[in-house]
Amino acid sequence: MRFTNQYGLLLGGLGFSNLGNWIYLIALNLAVWHLTHSPAAVAGIYIVGPIARIISNFFAGSIIDRHDKKRLMIMSDIARGIIVCIMPLVSSVWFIYALIFLANIASSFFGPSSTYLITKLVKDEDKQRFNAINSTLSSGSFMIGPALAGGIIALSNTSVAMWINGFTFFVCAWAISLLPKVQNEVVDARNRLTVSMIHHDFKQVWAYSRKNPKLLTFLIIYITALMIAFALDSQEMTFLKVVLQTTDTTYGMVVSVAGIGAILGGICATALVNKVSLQTYIGAGFSLTMASYLSFYSSSLLWLATLSFVALGFFMAFSNTGYATLYQKTIPPPLMGRFGSSLNLLQSIAQIIFTFALGIIAEWYSLQPVTVIFSSVALVLSLYLYFYISRNAKSLNLGENDEQS
Repeated sequence: MRFTNQYGLLLGGLGFSNLGNWIYLIALNLAVWHLTHSPAAVAGIYIVGPIARIISNFFAGSIIDRHDKKRLMIMSDIARGIIVCIMPLVSSVWFIYALIFLANIASSFFGPSSTYLITKLVKDEDKQRFNAINSTLSSGSFMIGPALAGGIIALSNTSVAMWINGFTFFVCAWAISLLPKVQNEVVDARNRLTVSMIHHDFKQVWAYSRKNPKLLTFLIIYITALMIAFALDSQEMTFLKVVLQTTDTTYGMVVSVAGIGAILGGICATALVNKVSLQTYIGAGFSLTMASYLSFYSSSLLWLATLSFVALGFFMAFSNTGYATLYQKTIPPPLMGRFGSSLNLLQSIAQIIFTFALGIIAEWYSLQPVTVIFSSVALVLSLYLYFYISRNAKSLNLGENDEQS
């Protein structure tokens, strides 16, 4: 891949945005805790976000596909930057929830728009390597962001950390603004957004999905397994502290080690794009990720749980790279906003259902056997997915043309 200026701007902008997200998350958790000293109030942060995304994904895709994606990304970052900078000035937790809600609404426009921009600006032969580098930067943000947030808060306070986060959003907006003009494939740009138009857009997404049943089956299996994994993420701290009886410090170290695994995975995923097929990136990467979840929740020893966490981060880098590349090569750009928003809507609903179910069942029974059952189901689904894409490689754009030597 020839590293051009536009690739650097795009990766830099997305990287700064991801770094800011992690600084913001740590600072926000602490700010709400200091304001309320209520675990329920902190938990509310993780409820407001999905609710906002569910609501916004009903209409975000319809707007994205009818407007300039580059401009939407810039406006989204500026809006989020302003919202985050206002948060430290607020003393009401309900007002903070309202700002979190608005920030997540803005985020709903950023993700599908960025996918469109990557699809248009990155050459097909460069997409897999570009996505691997982007995954590495994202993993680095996951590791560096919390540590940076901790350092900033130790030297100052949560307000400064949030203002720095706001600055990262503005830097991302500036980087995106420097990108070359993108030819936007818009749909009915002059039509006013109505309920009937949104309904029609969902019907178009469903019609495309029905015309591509192999892709639809792939997405159903992939999303189901992935959302089970996301639900399992909600129990990782409880598992480490209750089952393995770790301290807060040890928990932080385990999470950091997982970040190291993700960075190493991203580097390897970048290096192997010319040697390993896209089919293997998705199938093997996803299966080994779910196997790592099972290994983690089956652990009775801290060293085994830590090793499983490293493996999880490592293999997830391959899985994420493969999935992003397949998505960019498969979904038509004029439909990308609506398709992405529809997918995000289903993912948010599934995540809430699985997370709620896992939490309730774990309360009724013992945590470890319940998480082992959930992770076993995810592993079985991922193995079936590997078998499925092997049989339908050509239909999923994973045929011989994608095999690298």
